[in-house]
Amino acid sequence: MTVLAPARLRPSDVVRVGGSGLRSRPLRVFLSALGIAIGIAAMLSVVGISTSSRADLDRTLARLGTNLLTVGPGNKMFSSEQAKLPQDAVSMIGRIGPVTSATATARLADTRVYRNDRIPAGQTGSIAVQAAYLDLLGTVGGSVGDGVWLNEATARYPAVVLGSMAADRLGVNESGTDVHVWLGGEWFTVIGILDPVPLAPELDLSALVGWEAAARYLGFDGHPTTVYSRAREDQVTAVQKVLAATANPQAPTEVTVSRPSDALAAKQATDATFTALLLGLGAVALLVGGVGVANTMVISVLERRAEIGLRRSLGATQGQIRVQFLAESLLLSALGGLGGVVLGIAVTAVYAATQGWPTVVPAWAMLGGLAATLLIGMIAGLYPAVRAARLAPTEALAAP
Repeated sequence: MTVLAPARLRPSDVVRVGGSGLRSRPLRVFLSALGIAIGIAAMLSVVGISTSSRADLDRTLARLGTNLLTVGPGNKMFSSEQAKLPQDAVSMIGRIGPVTSATATARLADTRVYRNDRIPAGQTGSIAVQAAYLDLLGTVGGSVGDGVWLNEATARYPAVVLGSMAADRLGVNESGTDVHVWLGGEWFTVIGILDPVPLAPELDLSALVGWEAAARYLGFDGHPTTVYSRAREDQVTAVQKVLAATANPQAPTEVTVSRPSDALAAKQATDATFTALLLGLGAVALLVGGVGVANTMVISVLERRAEIGLRRSLGATQGQIRVQFLAESLLLSALGGLGGVVLGIAVTAVYAATQGWPTVVPAWAMLGGLAATLLIGMIAGLYPAVRAARLAPTEALAAP
């Protein structure tokens, strides 16, 4: 008697057989694939949104530069009283070799600004009034959204430029010769409104007047409170070390020096930590989807015992049965993975568009998501596949 060797399943046969098993239970397959898709979409959208946010931050820093250093007064030694920067601090800092520009503002602590002269004194809106150098915007990377910036002429007269948030709180939507605010007991003409300044956010909530006008109309004593300086990129650290001694040689310990871009870098690190937390939640969602796949495959084995017995009686080997059910599990996971990748990209694109960010979805995240789904599908389908292969043909055919 001649014993025939069992036919071998080609890869296309495996895919066709596995697909037919999924088509017979569309609703269950859809729900299981949806669980995988939600997990992958959650992971991919978290990575995509975080990466898009970092790309926008990097773009902003590249445009504004990370070489801005800020000098301010600290506290006097052995006293809680705030020190003062010398009046010539800006010119002294400007003489440092690697410094490319230096400018300043001075906060007028006792001066308030209101929309008109009938506003109660206590309703200041927390808006600061500051005197400003004419080259301020070029150094801090600011720009005028409406109107113009201070110039040699307007800096000597009662003219003011409002920060973006200050304009909102004062209810000023535009600038012009007929737009005035009540500032320090005088009417000042609003000649401009600034765009937000990321590296100097304190300017967003400020009303800025000329250095000479502040002295003439507001009793300004000429001492700067914040000096902004730009240094060559390769000399930022060296300049930072000598700024305090240069700004106030007699009392360098009464000077504070900071780098605004460091705050943005810290924010980026915080975002990375938060992203790790959200990725953990996405991994949990993916695990839940894998449990759904395993559940579907186990139930499939129980429901199709007669089919398994028939295939075995017609010559299918245990290995072929294992491959069949493993292929079903992998196809199911692949469907969920592809759907999750598409959904994750869509969520990232929509959110990035609403924030004005570039849409960035790393290739490693997409490939890693698909690889994770296939791995989960393999693990989830391994036990059901082995269980199906172990069913004896007579036991399977006798099952109800």
